[in-house]
Amino acid sequence: KQWYQRRVRALEGKFHTFDVRTHHATQGYPSVIEKAHKSTIWGVRHLPQNRDVYMTLGGNGSVCLWKYNYPKERTKADANGDEMGVAGTVEQIQNVVLGGQPISGFDWSPDK
Repeated sequence: KQWYQRRVRALEGKFHTFDVRTHHATQGYPSVIEKAHKSTIWGVRHLPQNRDVYMTLGGNGSVCLWKYNYPKERTKADANGDEMGVAGTVEQIQNVVLGGQPISGFDWSPDK
């Protein structure tokens, strides 16, 4: 499988997921913006066995587990008939506060 997703974390506790498979001349890459934490996101770590599952690390001591779901159709035609990408959805699977300090590191087990 090709790696077509990119995640960008932001100071407002939000992250952006871009699907870089299809670029549109004026709209750019399709993306989803999701609010993850009530603080800055310190990191994002993907599950090695499944690139669509990932953990976000919060400055408030929380971690959130997410899953990216691809859309039924990856592209559509715009008003001019040009192909443009379609963003999928992001589903929060779990959210837990582990402590009162920022979570700055996280590693998945490579075994399973």
